[in-house]
Amino acid sequence: MAKISNRFWFMLHGWVSLPIWLLFCFICLTGTIAVLSHEITWLTNPASRALNPNDLPEKPVSELMTIVETAYPSAAVTGAMTLEPYLVNVVMFSDADKPFAMAYVNQYTGEIQQINEGMTFVGFIRSLHAWLLFPWQSSYSLGYYLVCSMALFMLASLVTGLIVYKRFWRSLFAPKLQLNQGKKTLLADLHKLSGVWSIWFIAIMAVTGLWYLVQAIFWHADIDIEPHAPLVAAEQLPFVQKSDAKPAVPNVSLTQALTLAQTRFPDFQPSYVMQPEHNRDMYHLSGSGDHIFYDQYSYNLSINPWTGEVASATSPGTMTGMQTLMHIADPLHYGTLGGIWTKIIWFIFGLILSGMSITGFMMWGLRNLRAFKNASVPNTATDLLEEGC
Repeated sequence: MAKISNRFWFMLHGWVSLPIWLLFCFICLTGTIAVLSHEITWLTNPASRALNPNDLPEKPVSELMTIVETAYPSAAVTGAMTLEPYLVNVVMFSDADKPFAMAYVNQYTGEIQQINEGMTFVGFIRSLHAWLLFPWQSSYSLGYYLVCSMALFMLASLVTGLIVYKRFWRSLFAPKLQLNQGKKTLLADLHKLSGVWSIWFIAIMAVTGLWYLVQAIFWHADIDIEPHAPLVAAEQLPFVQKSDAKPAVPNVSLTQALTLAQTRFPDFQPSYVMQPEHNRDMYHLSGSGDHIFYDQYSYNLSINPWTGEVASATSPGTMTGMQTLMHIADPLHYGTLGGIWTKIIWFIFGLILSGMSITGFMMWGLRNLRAFKNASVPNTATDLLEEGC
């Protein structure tokens, strides 16, 4: 009975992994590249590097946006992004000949190093990994569901693999890799050894992937995990005469809004800043703080541009359980919680996980190829009897 049970788990482990091995391997490889996508951009695009040879202090985001407004007087600057310290800041704007453009502005020198009007490598590789570039229809993408569903197969593969591989913990202390026992044995040892050392990583990928699946279902059902930012009350808007061709200028500048945000949250570091899009819109400020397990958007503030009132503010200390899951999933999934060193660790184990899908398929292929060859060998005695008849 024990042998039958073990055979069942072994077959289940194979079938939950192998039918989708090609797609799974592709998703693993693109995710592995996405982990170091910022660093790859730094290596391949000199204009993205925030060089600071004179050791200058970092300029505030509002000043960088003013630099772009000065360089492009007819442009509408909509927002800015702060990335890694060694990458330039990105200022988003639109102009008559540029429907959507991104200015790479060195936050130390204030120099505009490049204008990008297309998709960035970071945006491309993360979109390819997250939803396979499937189109978004309303609030859902079929590709996003497809990628997130891989978490179910990953979790099933982890559980069945641990059941099949008895006393798996021995490989942690006495790893075994037999190089001279044939291809099948070598592949099996590589697969088992990689799996045991990657248990923690597979578990993190599976759990965060399941959360992304839940998040996709929420989006599709129009269930908001975080509330929408409020609008400015109509009575708070300044009175503008019809004869006045100039739009009213907000009483509170972006610089003042950032100061208000840092007064509210002293450890606030802006990551994403959006200007008001219309007269009832607000400044939308997102950033990070001293919490390493939270993403760079864990602090969110909406500030009234007419009164300076902080209309809404959320931080790790005020989040609900669902909001907490939403903001810790990305650092765990992409390994950004510890900077470049955890990214490298995630990159290495991403390659290992990709290799496991390949070795698992090769083992399955060798086993089935051997079974096919055995089935195709004719039974000599039976053939002679048939010829005699």
